[in-house]
Order: sequence, then C-alpha cells, then structure tokens
Amino acid sequence: MQPLVNRENHTYLYRQVADIIRDMQTNGTLRAGERIPSLRQLASTLNISVPTVKQAYEELERIGMVESRPKSGYFLRASLTVNATPRKPRLAAKALPVSRQQLIEQAYNAIHVPGIVPLGICNPVAALPTNKALARIMRRVMSMAGEEAIGYGPFAGFEPLRRQLARRYLDMDMTVDPSQIVITNGAQEALTLALKLVAKPGDIIAVESPCYFGILELIESLGMLAYEIPVCSQEGISVEDVVQALERHPIKACVFSSSITNPMGALIDESTKQQLVALLEEKQVYLIEDDVYGDLYFGESRGIPAQRYAQKGLVLTCSSFSKTAAPSHRVGWLLAPGFAGQAASLKRALSCSSSLLNQWSLSEFIGNGEYDRYLRQLRQVLFVNKERMLACIAEHFVAGTRVSSPAGGAVLWLELPKRLDGNQLFQQALPSGVSSMPGTLFAPSDKYRHCIRLSYGLPWTDKVENAVATLGRLSKGLY
Repeated sequence: MQPLVNRENHTYLYRQVADIIRDMQTNGTLRAGERIPSLRQLASTLNISVPTVKQAYEELERIGMVESRPKSGYFLRASLTVNATPRKPRLAAKALPVSRQQLIEQAYNAIHVPGIVPLGICNPVAALPTNKALARIMRRVMSMAGEEAIGYGPFAGFEPLRRQLARRYLDMDMTVDPSQIVITNGAQEALTLALKLVAKPGDIIAVESPCYFGILELIESLGMLAYEIPVCSQEGISVEDVVQALERHPIKACVFSSSITNPMGALIDESTKQQLVALLEEKQVYLIEDDVYGDLYFGESRGIPAQRYAQKGLVLTCSSFSKTAAPSHRVGWLLAPGFAGQAASLKRALSCSSSLLNQWSLSEFIGNGEYDRYLRQLRQVLFVNKERMLACIAEHFVAGTRVSSPAGGAVLWLELPKRLDGNQLFQQALPSGVSSMPGTLFAPSDKYRHCIRLSYGLPWTDKVENAVATLGRLSKGLY
C-alpha cells in the first residue's frame, strides 16, 4: 500500500495533503459541514510537520473548499457552482400596499400538519433544543420565588432581565440604561411598538427586499405602505440605494436588519451601518432595526447594532430570545432611548405585561453563563447544517438554481430558474410531507415568485436530507 504522502514526489508536501482532503471529499469520507482532521492529528498521522498541514488547509480555505472557525478548527464547505448566489433585484419603482395574510396563514398551517418536515419555518432552537436546561431553571425559579413568579410582572419588564440585557450591550461597546429597554411579547410586538411610535396609517415604510414576511404582515395590519430596497446576498443593504429611495419617496421610517438579514443571511459591515445611520439622521428618517439574528453569526465576532452609531435618538432596536433560546417564551425587547416612556405606556395599552416566569427564567439562563455556552454550540450546529443543506441543494435541485451562503442565521434563499413557481412547488411538496416558504411571501410585489426559503434550523437527520432531495426532484419535474 502506497504511503499517503511521498517525500520523493516532485509535488510539494502541502499540496499532497490538500489532495488527501479532496479525495476524502470525493469518496464521501468527509461530507459538507463536517470538521476535517485537526492540524496536529493529521500531522501525526502523516508524520509531517504541523506548519505543512496548516499551509495545505490555508490553500483549501483560499479556494473556498474549507472554512476556518475560531476555536473550532477547519470544516469542509459545500461545493457550489460559480456565480450561484442570488442576483440582487432592482430598486422598486413605487411603494405598495401589502396583501399577503392569506398565503402566510396557508404556509403556517402546513408547518403544523403531522408528519410534515417543516423546512419553511425558521426555528433555529429546534436544531439544539433548550427545553431541559430551561425546565430545570424554571423549576428553580418557581421554588425560589413561589407565587410571585406566576403573578403579573412590571409593565416595562422584569428589572433583572433588563439589567442583563444592558450588560450584554456593554460587551458591544454600547452604554445602555436598563430603563431604556422595554420587554415585549417577542420581537413582533417590539416591531409593532416601534412602528406605532414613529409612523401612522398611510406612511411609507422602507423594507429590505426580500424581507421577512412578518414585517410585511405587520405593515399591512397597520395600514402603511411598503417600499422595497434590494438586498445583496453577500453585502446586505446598499447606502446608495437608500439615498435614491429617500430622494424619490417621502419615507417615514426604515425597517432593516442590523447584522444578519432574513432571508438572505447577509452580514452588514460596520462602515455601511455607520453611513446608513448618519444618512437617516440627516434626513430625519427613523431606523427600526431588527436584530433577532445578531447572536447567530458564523464569523469571528458579532455584528454591532446600528443603535451604537445613533446620535439623535432616531434608531429603535428590536430583538428577542425566540431565535436563540425559547420561541414559546415569547420574550423580546425594544431598545428605544428616545421613546422609552412612550414605549412602556404603549406596551401597557397593548398587552399589559409579558410573562414574568419566562422573563425570570431567561434572566437566570443568562446570568449563570449557560446562555452564552449554548449559543456557541448552537452556532456550530447551524453552520454544519448550512453546509449540509447547501451540498444537498447542489446535488438535487434543478440546474440554474442560485442559493445564498449566509454569514449567520438559519435559512437559505433559493432563486430557481424564472419559469418555475415557488408557490406551485410549495403545493406539490405538501403531499410528500415537505413544506417550504414560497418567495412571494417576502415582498409586496410578485418579483420572487420563482424563489423559496428553506431552513436548516432543524436536527439534521436522514429524513431532513430526504426532504431536501424531494424538493429538488420536484423542482426538476416542474422545469
């Protein structure tokens, strides 16, 4: 049997090592998303130096075959065809009323059908459930607090939780007064409060395109108009596009993701955020930032909320624990330094207060360090799932499919060939036990009819892999 590396070969040793990793990918020993052997492990196996292996891994990283993850090692990436990312749409011609409630209800109803693989719903916590840890903490809170834990909480939220959140913002170089934070029933209520604080029916609200459909449904329910600003799958929102939009339309407020966009998964860089805040403050336009995916980054560090760069109190930050700890707890928050008192009063009028027991439990979850340890594990699981799903899509979907490669979060955005219909694919997949999210949900216009969103926020199993393959087979059948 020939040795894996041959010192007498004219090929450099590091290139021989790179070829070994390629062979492991080709023969299925390594699959997309899996960690490749550590530097020391492979150096010991091949009886070569660690720097040689590192040089090979850096070469594979340069060509996009592997990815280095801080404190975790190197991971095999999915093989994507060149130019396979979704194309950036054009700037919208006009603001539009939103009418998507019926399709949203249909898509959500499909998720809860027994036996369905819910590839449409974005529930990252499902990939690494927290139920045991939170149940243990909740029992401790009940034992410690007694009947107080099941009573009404303060209107603005549980004070220890507000302090915990303020300390977390300090880690992002932001000095936040806990009194500026209002605890809400999920991020959706935070977004509702923010829009009602700064806009009225008939006002134009600028949104990302494609945009999370919950924001569009909210704009629809408040009688406002949505104006689409295109999102690049790699870079997010463009300041130049926002400048053009403000010149052409009387935009009252913008609802943008501050770090990881949904559904594109783009990571917005800090200089863009800073320029964006400066522009909007100059034009006296409010920025409502959706930061629910900020903690689910795949890179070395978390994105900083746009609130960090605000000077005039025109930025309102919305976030929650629904994507990072417990969807059913419905605990979110609104950070609005310029509207703290008004936000608390409006929150009281809308829903009185949020669950005290859930707030208390999450406060303990953060305070004892479990939350941050959990987030590190969750990000790792989601990254691996992302690479696995990208590999499945590359193998099974119709030729010409473009797919995002998100920098965080839990969803992929697929742009199918123009002749395909995401709504039709959604309907055809249901009898096969698979649900997706049709692209038409993500804009007030019909420009994304040939797109779908898929979630990798699930425990990865053969059933999930087969569900992705089924969607791919159906996409080929519709072509």
